[in-house]
Amino acid sequence: MEKIFFSNWENIIRLLITGVLAYVGLLLLLRTSGKRTLSKMNAFDLIVTVALGSTLASTLLNKSVPLLEGLLGMALLIGLQFVITWLAVRFKAVDRLVKAEPSLLVYEGHVLPDAMRQQRITEGEILTALRENGINSLSEAAAVVLENNGTLTVLDSISHGVKSALNDVPRA
Repeated sequence: MEKIFFSNWENIIRLLITGVLAYVGLLLLLRTSGKRTLSKMNAFDLIVTVALGSTLASTLLNKSVPLLEGLLGMALLIGLQFVITWLAVRFKAVDRLVKAEPSLLVYEGHVLPDAMRQQRITEGEILTALRENGINSLSEAAAVVLENNGTLTVLDSISHGVKSALNDVPRA
């Protein structure tokens, strides 16, 4: 019954040393990889983040994973993310592969029910986004866009015509 709460001091000391060193190593890797690694997440970024967390946990808790191997695994994930994002900036095909397109849900004050259904967004969620942006009425919304990171962006002026901010949004 004793092993539920404590097995031995060697495991505790290993966890403390490995935890501190892995944490410092991960911080250094994240700082050197740039701001993109910690930006608002799309699906690709979320996968990398979850994989980093899993690798860190394995390094901390699994005695068969040495610290250097855990740090190398984290560096590999961050390096792959860097390469993919570097390629995505330079090649549209790679960008389309790793990022979802933004989706137009409201245009010139009218909801687009097919787009809402396809993206599983309710009218209540759109109304919430309007209120959060100080817009009193759906008719005042030039556009509501579901961004590739899952946030709703609201454009509020239809009097000036189509906005260039919608250039990358299909069907805008």
